[in-house]
Amino acid sequence: MRVMGVDPGLTRCGVGVVEGAPGKPLSLVHVSVVRTSPDDDIALRLLGVERGLEALIDEWRPDAIAVERVFAQHNVRTVMGTAQAAGIALVAAARRGLPVAMHTPSEAKAAVTGNGRADKAQVTTMVTRLLRLEEAPKPADAADALALAICHVWRGGAQARLAAARAGAGQGTHAQRNAARIAAAQAAAKAATRNRGGNAQ
Repeated sequence: MRVMGVDPGLTRCGVGVVEGAPGKPLSLVHVSVVRTSPDDDIALRLLGVERGLEALIDEWRPDAIAVERVFAQHNVRTVMGTAQAAGIALVAAARRGLPVAMHTPSEAKAAVTGNGRADKAQVTTMVTRLLRLEEAPKPADAADALALAICHVWRGGAQARLAAARAGAGQGTHAQRNAARIAAAQAAAKAATRNRGGNAQ
């Protein structure tokens, strides 16, 4: 399974692509940062993030995309920019029909370090170790993106199976309802035919 993790941001949008499966070794496919200038208009910056993400998605062709779920911070302006960049990632994935998952920072931290309150240095250290890298990925946005991807590789499979099971159960119920409707319609049609025959006599 190949997963692209996106650590959304306007100035620096971290992107990390990881390949692997639960219980198997992970491998780094790609890591980079999409950058935009704080001096540019917000619309141009969002366009830059979109173009950067779409180019990377088309180049590395992930099976799924994991985006950091934006949470409230004291700096509202920062939250707005982060949320807008996250939205761009969601749209880029949806445009290509790719499944998307959103993980909170604490989920990603817990997945790679075992501690949902780990600091950035701990996350970077564990990401480096898990991917068997010679050097730590920089900047921190890149390491965070890889942590999101790792989190989804390990947790996303179980979540997908649960979703499929729920969908299957729902489809089964729906199919049963449809079968009942069809049977009722067929019975009504037969009754109508018999009635027409009786009237003709």
